[in-house]
Amino acid sequence: MSRAASWLFARPDWILSAIGSPSPVENDGRVLSRGVQAALGLLERLPGADATAWGPGADVGLARRRMRQSAGLLLPLRTDVYSSGRVIPGPDGAPPIRLRIYRRFGAFPMAPRPLPPAIVFYHGGGWVVGDVEGYERHCRMLAAVTRCTVISVDYRLAPEHPFPAAVDDSLAAYQWVHRHTDELGVAAGQVAVMGDSAGGNLAAVISLLTRPGGRGSVRDVPPPLVQGLVYPAVDAHMNTDTHRTLSVGYILTRDGMDWFRSCYLPDPGDWTSPEASPLLADDHGGLPPALVVTAGFDPLRDEGSAYADALRNAGVPVTYRCYDDQVHGFISMGIVPDTLALTIEVFDTMGHMVRAAADAVAA
Repeated sequence: MSRAASWLFARPDWILSAIGSPSPVENDGRVLSRGVQAALGLLERLPGADATAWGPGADVGLARRRMRQSAGLLLPLRTDVYSSGRVIPGPDGAPPIRLRIYRRFGAFPMAPRPLPPAIVFYHGGGWVVGDVEGYERHCRMLAAVTRCTVISVDYRLAPEHPFPAAVDDSLAAYQWVHRHTDELGVAAGQVAVMGDSAGGNLAAVISLLTRPGGRGSVRDVPPPLVQGLVYPAVDAHMNTDTHRTLSVGYILTRDGMDWFRSCYLPDPGDWTSPEASPLLADDHGGLPPALVVTAGFDPLRDEGSAYADALRNAGVPVTYRCYDDQVHGFISMGIVPDTLALTIEVFDTMGHMVRAAADAVAA
């Protein structure tokens, strides 16, 4: 089934002609990938497509079920990865946190090979939807490509648990990984963070909090080796040009973003907190090297680019890439062969950056 679908999406003009959308889509000089255009066209025509929209009045339970069913469905399933679940203590007074741990077969250390680094991964979904099950295929692929041990975090979701619950859980999970490197079989002190969308926000926030002098530093854990931020949400004000020009038609909509924000950040007074909007931190100096990825047809493109600039201007090593013909969520669109190749490239770049940073620490 997946091979047949990939074969078909390698010929997107056939699909576009069949659904009556043959003309290329252009915005701000960028041209949308024909494969992605075909996928969006088909998604719009699926029965119940309107019910999957995030926005005012959305059913949170239904939205979560839809996200779980669809988040990784379009990615190939890597079967060369060992996956296991863990439950760890939550922050003080909070419920336990579920983790999912991934290790590629053959990556387990055997003398004289060194222990691998770890990547703590925070899933996307606007802090409202998404979970470790929905990101199973993403994390399997991340572990396979990077050959790092990947720990996926099932942080608490809004609106039941608004800001800062997700931050508190994310920090607690990061601290736990550092304190249990022996039993995880990863190198002590060699832990990176990564996430997409809302997860990218959390990865950036954890990098801020664990910087020397940050709130997390009092817990005696070092900052991440690398922060991997895939189309991150970094400014809750959502007032950039791309929030206006790309507000509909490309999976993530303005109505959806307003709904996510109202669930996670119901108090506008929190919007300026660096723990909600890392772009608004007074200082970005001393943060770990960053991989920042944006998409050309994503409302979050401008703020992601601005965050890369803020880090770079503060002296942080930054690898930045905007995939001009892609949309928000493209790392889930493995059914489109070209987009799958870009996802692998993002994960491969993260792996190289993590290992380079690990080598520098070990030297």
